[in-house]
Amino acid sequence: MDLRTTYMGLELSSPIVVSACSLSENLENILHMEDAGAGAVVLFSMFEEQIRREDAWMGDDPAGSGPDQREASGYFPEANEYHISSGAYLNLIRQAKARVDIPIIGSLNGVSHEGWIDYARQMEQAGADGIEMNIYFIPANVGISAQEVERRYLDIVRIVRKSVTIPVAVKLSPYFSAMGTMAADLRDAGADALVLFNRFYQPDIDIDRLQLLSDLRYSTSNEIRLPLLWIAILHGRVPVSLAGTSGVQTADEVVKYLLAGADVAMTASALYQYGIDHLDQMNKDLAHWMERHQFSTIEAFKGMMSQKNIADPTAYERANYIKILEGQK
Repeated sequence: MDLRTTYMGLELSSPIVVSACSLSENLENILHMEDAGAGAVVLFSMFEEQIRREDAWMGDDPAGSGPDQREASGYFPEANEYHISSGAYLNLIRQAKARVDIPIIGSLNGVSHEGWIDYARQMEQAGADGIEMNIYFIPANVGISAQEVERRYLDIVRIVRKSVTIPVAVKLSPYFSAMGTMAADLRDAGADALVLFNRFYQPDIDIDRLQLLSDLRYSTSNEIRLPLLWIAILHGRVPVSLAGTSGVQTADEVVKYLLAGADVAMTASALYQYGIDHLDQMNKDLAHWMERHQFSTIEAFKGMMSQKNIADPTAYERANYIKILEGQK
Protein backbone atom coordinates (compact mmCIF):
# COMPACT_ATOMS: atom_id res chain seq x y z
CA MET A 1 0.00 0.00 0.00
CA ASP A 2 1.14 3.55 -0.76
CA LEU A 3 1.14 5.46 2.55
CA ARG A 4 2.47 8.71 1.13
CA THR A 5 0.69 11.95 1.95
CA THR A 6 1.28 15.68 1.73
CA TYR A 7 1.24 17.86 4.83
CA MET A 8 1.52 21.66 4.52
CA GLY A 9 3.31 21.19 1.22
CA LEU A 10 5.79 18.61 2.55
CA GLU A 11 5.92 15.15 1.00
CA LEU A 12 5.69 12.47 3.70
CA SER A 13 6.23 8.72 3.39
CA SER A 14 3.56 8.06 6.03
CA PRO A 15 0.65 10.04 7.53
CA ILE A 16 1.83 9.10 11.05
CA VAL A 17 3.83 11.98 12.51
CA VAL A 18 5.56 12.24 15.87
CA SER A 19 4.06 15.21 17.70
CA ALA A 20 6.10 17.58 19.86
CA CYS A 21 7.39 15.69 22.89
CA SER A 22 10.55 15.14 24.91
CA LEU A 23 11.36 11.95 23.01
CA SER A 24 12.75 14.09 20.20
CA GLU A 25 15.33 15.75 22.46
CA ASN A 26 17.66 12.88 21.59
CA LEU A 27 19.13 12.55 18.08
CA GLU A 28 19.24 8.77 18.37
CA ASN A 29 15.51 8.76 19.08
CA ILE A 30 14.88 10.82 15.95
CA LEU A 31 16.88 8.32 13.89
CA HIS A 32 14.88 5.54 15.51
CA MET A 33 11.62 7.32 14.63
CA GLU A 34 12.60 7.47 10.97
CA ASP A 35 13.59 3.78 10.95
CA ALA A 36 10.27 2.88 12.60
CA GLY A 37 8.32 4.66 9.86
CA ALA A 38 7.49 8.16 11.09
CA GLY A 39 6.40 10.40 8.24
CA ALA A 40 7.89 13.44 9.99
CA VAL A 41 8.99 14.55 13.43
CA VAL A 42 7.81 17.67 15.22
CA LEU A 43 10.59 18.48 17.67
CA PHE A 44 9.83 19.20 21.32
CA SER A 45 8.78 22.78 21.95
CA MET A 46 11.17 25.65 22.50
CA PHE A 47 9.54 28.01 25.02
CA GLU A 48 9.45 31.78 24.66
CA GLU A 49 10.27 32.11 28.38
CA GLN A 50 13.46 30.13 27.86
CA ILE A 51 14.61 32.28 24.94
CA ARG A 52 13.86 35.51 26.81
CA ARG A 53 15.60 34.27 29.94
CA GLU A 54 18.73 33.35 28.01
CA ASP A 55 18.69 36.62 26.07
CA ALA A 56 18.22 38.65 29.27
CA TRP A 57 21.23 36.97 30.85
CA MET A 58 23.31 37.85 27.80
CA GLY A 59 21.97 41.40 27.67
CA ASP A 60 20.40 40.82 24.23
CA ASP A 61 16.73 41.10 25.19
CA PRO A 62 15.39 44.59 24.44
CA ALA A 63 11.99 43.57 25.78
CA GLY A 64 13.58 42.84 29.13
CA SER A 65 15.54 46.06 29.56
CA GLY A 66 13.09 48.07 31.66
CA PRO A 67 12.51 47.64 35.40
CA ASP A 68 9.02 46.21 34.92
CA GLN A 69 10.30 43.63 32.46
CA ARG A 70 13.24 42.68 34.68
CA GLU A 71 10.86 42.14 37.59
CA ALA A 72 8.51 40.09 35.42
CA SER A 73 11.40 37.93 34.22
CA GLY A 74 11.69 36.65 37.78
CA TYR A 75 8.58 34.62 37.11
CA PHE A 76 10.26 32.76 34.25
CA PRO A 77 11.73 29.33 34.99
CA GLU A 78 15.47 29.29 35.51
CA ALA A 79 17.51 28.33 32.47
CA ASN A 80 18.71 25.12 34.13
CA GLU A 81 15.09 23.96 34.49
CA TYR A 82 14.95 23.36 30.73
CA HIS A 83 16.32 20.14 29.32
CA ILE A 84 18.19 21.79 26.47
CA SER A 85 19.38 25.30 25.62
CA SER A 86 18.08 27.26 22.65
CA GLY A 87 21.47 26.96 20.96
CA ALA A 88 21.47 23.21 21.43
CA TYR A 89 17.95 23.11 19.96
CA LEU A 90 19.15 24.73 16.75
CA ASN A 91 22.12 22.38 16.66
CA LEU A 92 19.76 19.42 17.02
CA ILE A 93 17.87 20.62 13.95
CA ARG A 94 21.13 20.76 12.00
CA GLN A 95 22.22 17.31 13.17
CA ALA A 96 18.84 15.74 12.44
CA LYS A 97 18.69 17.25 8.96
CA ALA A 98 22.15 15.86 8.23
CA ARG A 99 21.14 12.35 9.29
CA VAL A 100 17.49 11.78 8.29
CA ASP A 101 15.44 12.15 5.13
CA ILE A 102 12.06 12.78 6.76
CA PRO A 103 10.91 16.37 7.44
CA ILE A 104 11.98 17.91 10.74
CA ILE A 105 9.53 20.49 12.04
CA GLY A 106 10.54 22.94 14.76
CA SER A 107 8.08 23.84 17.51
CA LEU A 108 7.77 27.24 19.15
CA ASN A 109 5.65 27.64 22.28
CA GLY A 110 4.91 31.23 23.16
CA VAL A 111 2.36 33.97 23.64
CA SER A 112 3.88 37.37 22.71
CA HIS A 113 4.94 38.88 19.39
CA GLU A 114 8.56 39.29 20.49
CA GLY A 115 8.92 35.62 21.32
CA TRP A 116 8.46 34.44 17.75
CA ILE A 117 10.10 36.44 15.00
CA ASP A 118 13.84 36.05 15.48
CA TYR A 119 13.78 32.46 16.65
CA ALA A 120 11.49 31.38 13.82
CA ARG A 121 14.11 32.73 11.44
CA GLN A 122 16.87 30.89 13.29
CA MET A 123 14.94 27.62 13.03
CA GLU A 124 14.60 28.13 9.30
CA GLN A 125 18.31 28.94 8.96
CA ALA A 126 19.18 25.80 10.94
CA GLY A 127 17.36 23.75 8.30
CA ALA A 128 13.91 23.08 9.75
CA ASP A 129 11.42 22.01 7.07
CA GLY A 130 8.57 23.78 8.82
CA ILE A 131 7.50 25.44 12.07
CA GLU A 132 4.65 24.45 14.35
CA MET A 133 3.41 27.43 16.33
CA ASN A 134 2.04 26.35 19.69
CA ILE A 135 0.30 29.54 20.82
CA TYR A 136 -0.26 28.51 24.40
CA PHE A 137 -2.48 31.29 25.68
CA ILE A 138 -5.02 30.80 28.46
CA PRO A 139 -7.11 34.02 28.73
CA ALA A 140 -7.26 33.95 32.54
CA ASN A 141 -7.88 37.72 32.57
CA VAL A 142 -11.69 37.84 32.55
CA GLY A 143 -11.55 41.30 31.00
CA ILE A 144 -10.11 40.03 27.71
CA SER A 145 -12.67 39.74 24.93
CA ALA A 146 -12.95 36.95 22.40
CA GLN A 147 -11.95 39.40 19.68
CA GLU A 148 -8.74 40.26 21.53
CA VAL A 149 -7.83 36.59 21.91
CA GLU A 150 -8.41 35.92 18.22
CA ARG A 151 -6.48 39.04 17.20
CA ARG A 152 -3.48 37.88 19.24
CA TYR A 153 -3.40 34.55 17.38
CA LEU A 154 -3.79 36.19 13.99
CA ASP A 155 -1.16 38.87 14.63
CA ILE A 156 1.39 36.27 15.69
CA VAL A 157 0.73 34.17 12.59
CA ARG A 158 1.12 37.21 10.34
CA ILE A 159 4.45 38.28 11.80
CA VAL A 160 5.89 34.76 11.66
CA ARG A 161 4.64 34.26 8.11
CA LYS A 162 6.45 37.45 7.09
CA SER A 163 9.62 36.28 8.84
CA VAL A 164 10.08 32.85 7.23
CA THR A 165 9.52 31.14 3.90
CA ILE A 166 9.10 27.57 5.20
CA PRO A 167 5.60 26.20 5.94
CA VAL A 168 3.93 27.28 9.18
CA ALA A 169 1.42 25.25 11.18
CA VAL A 170 -0.69 26.54 14.07
CA LYS A 171 -1.59 24.27 16.98
CA LEU A 172 -5.02 25.38 18.13
CA SER A 173 -7.12 25.05 21.25
CA PRO A 174 -10.73 23.88 20.84
CA TYR A 175 -12.20 26.88 22.66
CA PHE A 176 -12.91 29.38 19.89
CA SER A 177 -16.59 30.28 19.64
CA ALA A 178 -16.54 30.21 15.82
CA MET A 179 -13.94 27.60 14.90
CA GLY A 180 -14.71 27.64 11.18
CA THR A 181 -14.27 31.38 10.82
CA MET A 182 -11.13 31.31 12.96
CA ALA A 183 -9.66 28.55 10.81
CA ALA A 184 -10.33 30.58 7.66
CA ASP A 185 -8.86 33.73 9.24
CA LEU A 186 -5.70 31.84 10.24
CA ARG A 187 -5.36 30.57 6.70
CA ASP A 188 -5.72 34.11 5.37
CA ALA A 189 -3.10 35.25 7.90
CA GLY A 190 -0.62 32.80 6.39
CA ALA A 191 -1.03 29.46 8.18
CA ASP A 192 -0.26 26.47 5.95
CA ALA A 193 -1.66 23.93 8.41
CA LEU A 194 -3.87 23.66 11.49
CA VAL A 195 -3.16 21.12 14.22
CA LEU A 196 -6.25 20.10 16.19
CA PHE A 197 -6.13 20.26 19.20
CA ASN A 198 -3.70 21.48 21.84
CA ARG A 199 -4.04 19.82 25.24
CA PHE A 200 -3.97 22.82 27.54
CA TYR A 201 -2.68 22.39 31.06
CA GLN A 202 -5.61 21.39 33.27
CA PRO A 203 -4.81 21.29 36.97
CA ASP A 204 -6.30 18.91 39.49
CA ILE A 205 -6.70 19.43 43.24
CA ASP A 206 -5.39 17.25 46.05
CA ILE A 207 -8.28 17.51 48.52
CA ASP A 208 -6.19 16.17 51.45
CA ARG A 209 -3.10 18.35 51.04
CA LEU A 210 -5.10 21.27 49.60
CA GLN A 211 -2.64 21.67 46.77
CA LEU A 212 -2.82 21.95 43.01
CA LEU A 213 -1.60 18.84 41.22
CA SER A 214 0.58 19.60 38.22
CA ASP A 215 0.85 16.44 36.20
CA LEU A 216 0.50 15.47 32.57
CA ARG A 217 -1.48 12.39 31.69
CA TYR A 218 -1.21 10.44 28.49
CA SER A 219 -3.99 10.96 26.01
CA THR A 220 -6.46 8.15 25.38
CA SER A 221 -8.29 7.12 22.23
CA ASN A 222 -11.61 8.55 23.44
CA GLU A 223 -10.11 12.04 23.16
CA ILE A 224 -10.27 11.77 19.37
CA ARG A 225 -13.90 12.81 19.04
CA LEU A 226 -13.68 16.59 19.36
CA PRO A 227 -10.81 17.07 16.88
CA LEU A 228 -12.43 14.46 14.63
CA LEU A 229 -15.60 16.56 14.54
CA TRP A 230 -13.81 19.76 13.52
CA ILE A 231 -11.51 18.11 11.02
CA ALA A 232 -14.56 16.60 9.34
CA ILE A 233 -16.27 20.00 9.23
CA LEU A 234 -13.24 21.95 7.99
CA HIS A 235 -12.09 19.46 5.33
CA GLY A 236 -12.81 20.76 1.85
CA ARG A 237 -14.09 24.08 3.17
CA VAL A 238 -10.92 25.79 4.39
CA PRO A 239 -7.94 25.35 2.02
CA VAL A 240 -5.39 24.36 4.63
CA SER A 241 -3.62 21.16 5.71
CA LEU A 242 -5.17 19.48 8.73
CA ALA A 243 -3.51 17.40 11.43
CA GLY A 244 -5.23 15.44 14.19
CA THR A 245 -3.14 15.26 17.33
CA SER A 246 -5.25 13.91 20.19
CA GLY A 247 -5.85 10.29 21.18
CA VAL A 248 -3.77 8.56 18.49
CA GLN A 249 -2.99 5.24 20.15
CA THR A 250 -3.33 2.81 17.24
CA ALA A 251 -3.84 2.71 13.48
CA ASP A 252 -7.60 2.83 14.11
CA GLU A 253 -7.37 6.47 15.21
CA VAL A 254 -5.10 7.25 12.24
CA VAL A 255 -7.71 5.81 9.87
CA LYS A 256 -10.50 7.79 11.51
CA TYR A 257 -8.60 11.07 11.24
CA LEU A 258 -7.80 10.41 7.58
CA LEU A 259 -11.40 9.47 6.79
CA ALA A 260 -12.52 12.73 8.41
CA GLY A 261 -10.14 14.68 6.19
CA ALA A 262 -6.83 15.03 8.03
CA ASP A 263 -3.60 14.89 6.07
CA VAL A 264 -1.70 13.42 9.02
CA ALA A 265 -2.27 12.02 12.50
CA MET A 266 0.20 12.95 15.23
CA THR A 267 1.13 10.75 18.16
CA ALA A 268 3.30 10.98 21.26
CA SER A 269 1.52 9.34 24.22
CA ALA A 270 1.47 5.97 22.46
CA LEU A 271 5.24 6.15 21.97
CA TYR A 272 5.82 6.81 25.66
CA GLN A 273 3.62 3.85 26.52
CA TYR A 274 4.64 1.31 23.87
CA GLY A 275 7.99 2.55 22.59
CA ILE A 276 9.12 4.16 19.34
CA ASP A 277 8.84 0.84 17.47
CA HIS A 278 5.08 1.17 17.89
CA LEU A 279 5.22 3.43 14.82
CA ASP A 280 6.13 0.41 12.71
CA GLN A 281 3.13 -1.53 13.98
CA MET A 282 0.81 1.40 13.34
CA ASN A 283 2.03 1.68 9.75
CA LYS A 284 1.59 -2.05 9.19
CA ASP A 285 -1.93 -1.98 10.65
CA LEU A 286 -2.81 1.04 8.49
CA ALA A 287 -1.58 -0.78 5.39
CA HIS A 288 -3.56 -3.91 6.33
CA TRP A 289 -6.73 -1.84 6.77
CA MET A 290 -6.21 -0.23 3.38
CA GLU A 291 -5.67 -3.64 1.78
CA ARG A 292 -8.86 -5.04 3.35
CA HIS A 293 -10.87 -2.11 2.04
CA GLN A 294 -9.10 -2.05 -1.32
CA PHE A 295 -7.59 1.42 -1.00
CA SER A 296 -4.17 1.56 -2.61
CA THR A 297 -3.40 5.17 -1.61
CA ILE A 298 -4.18 7.56 1.25
CA GLU A 299 -5.81 9.97 -1.19
CA ALA A 300 -8.30 7.28 -2.20
CA PHE A 301 -10.13 7.53 1.12
CA LYS A 302 -8.97 10.77 2.76
CA GLY A 303 -11.98 12.94 3.59
CA MET A 304 -14.46 10.23 2.59
CA MET A 305 -16.27 10.68 5.91
CA SER A 306 -15.98 14.47 6.12
CA GLN A 307 -19.15 16.48 6.49
CA LYS A 308 -18.84 17.71 2.93
CA ASN A 309 -18.73 14.19 1.49
CA ILE A 310 -21.17 12.08 3.53
CA ALA A 311 -24.76 11.61 2.46
CA ASP A 312 -26.20 13.04 5.68
CA PRO A 313 -24.12 16.06 6.76
CA THR A 314 -26.41 16.64 9.76
CA ALA A 315 -24.68 13.67 11.38
CA TYR A 316 -22.06 16.19 12.53
CA GLU A 317 -24.60 18.71 13.79
CA ARG A 318 -27.36 19.26 16.36
CA ALA A 319 -29.86 16.93 14.68
CA ASN A 320 -27.68 13.91 15.39
CA TYR A 321 -27.23 15.04 18.99
CA ILE A 322 -30.99 14.92 19.42
CA LYS A 323 -31.14 11.46 17.81
CA ILE A 324 -28.50 10.19 20.24
CA LEU A 325 -30.42 11.48 23.27
CA GLU A 326 -33.68 10.08 21.95
CA GLY A 327 -31.99 6.70 21.51
CA GLN A 328 -31.16 6.58 25.22
CA LYS A 329 -34.82 6.23 26.21
